[in-house]
This record gives sequence, structure tokens and C-alpha cells, in this order.
Amino acid sequence: MKKYILLLLAFISSAPVFAHFMWVETNPVGTLNKKQEVKVFFGEYTYGLQEKVNGESFEKMKNFEVWAVSPSGEKTAIQMQPGELFYSGYFMPKANGTYTIVLNNNKIDVIDYTQYDFGIFKTHYHSTAKVVVGGNAGNSASVNPDGLAVVDATKKLSSEKGETTLTVFYKGQPAKETEVTIFVADQWSKKLTTDENGTVKFVLPWNTKYVVEVSKKEEVPGKYNGKDYQFIYHCATYTLPLGK
Repeated sequence: MKKYILLLLAFISSAPVFAHFMWVETNPVGTLNKKQEVKVFFGEYTYGLQEKVNGESFEKMKNFEVWAVSPSGEKTAIQMQPGELFYSGYFMPKANGTYTIVLNNNKIDVIDYTQYDFGIFKTHYHSTAKVVVGGNAGNSASVNPDGLAVVDATKKLSSEKGETTLTVFYKGQPAKETEVTIFVADQWSKKLTTDENGTVKFVLPWNTKYVVEVSKKEEVPGKYNGKDYQFIYHCATYTLPLGK
């Protein structure tokens, strides 16, 4: 079994980077005027694969921005520092309500994966996490007019056996009939499809961390950093850190 797992991880590590995604982690409960840590990862969460920050794969993703969006909509940049397996930074809630931690990465060089029958494309990653301060949960913010965004519309803190409501937006409009994948560790995943309002609802079966992923190909060719691409690969993630 151990040999099988090592072979599987080796395969994943050599697989196309578009199978990877970026995600953000932070405590879902914040404290007024108390500094809170934010972490950024890149890899395959469900397989336990976290790329090293100084590795070739993560190095290509380093030009991202992270900010905290306050309950009033004010955006504050978070300065991120490299570690071994993730970048980290801090923000400090100054008001009660729902904060949204947002990562946006639209500065990734064009990738040629014609050998994998996937084409030549530009990648756009967008990742969020929700922080409730003062116990009164509201919707997380949608601040990605150029691509995908996952909004948590759950009106209370997420919990084991509790129902979560998410709405997916694409360029500011609800993304109806869009596939949403929910990942946990140990290779478990579940696929859902958004309704006509771009919404999915599901019950969290365990006290563990969930990473939600949505992707979409924008079939519009263009050029970035002097290289032509056939389409844009949009990928948005949202993290529900119920447990370790």
C-alpha cells in the first residue's frame, strides 16, 4: 500500500499543473483588533500534495495578490512572506461582521499542454476564505469581475452536519449549471451542479477541512507576455476549515 501511494504521488507531481490549484487557509472565526494569520498553498489538497514554495511549480505562481475585504467592502492588501510549503501573512479585523480573504493570480505565463490534449492556455486562479468576527455571519464578498468567484451565503458559522450554501459567479453573473467539486483529504470528493441561480447547497458530513473548486475554460484566444494562447483556464477555490 505504501509503495502504491508513493507511486500515485509521483504521478500527481509529474501531471500537468492545471490539475493543481491554489487555495487560502485561515481561521473562520476572527477576533476584533487581533492579528490573524493567512496561508496560501498550491498543489492537490485531496492527495496531500503541497508544492514547495521554492520549487519550480510554485515559483511560476508567485505573482499573486492577497487582500482582506472588510464588512464595508474596503480592501486591505496582505503582505505575504514565503515559507517552505506556503506563503503566510496577517491581517487585523477592525470591525465586527464578515471578512473575505481573497487571493487573485492573473499573472501566470502561458502554458503549452498540447501533449496532454489540453491546448495552449493562460491560467487565472482566484481563491477565497470567509472570516466571521463578532458571531454574526453574512455573505462573503465577490470581487472577481474577470473570472470565477465562490461566495459563501451561509447565514451561520459552518459546522459538522450543517448545511452550507455557496453561489458561483462568473464575471459578476451567477454561473448556472456549473460543476462544483468538494474535496476533503484522503482522495474523497463530491461533485455538484449549480442551479439556475448559480447556487449549490450541501451538508458537511465530517469535522474536517473542505476545499471547493470550480473551473471554466474561456474560449477566447489572446496574447500574454509575448506568447499566444488559445483560451483562459479559470479556477476558483473556497476553503471551509472545520478541522485539521
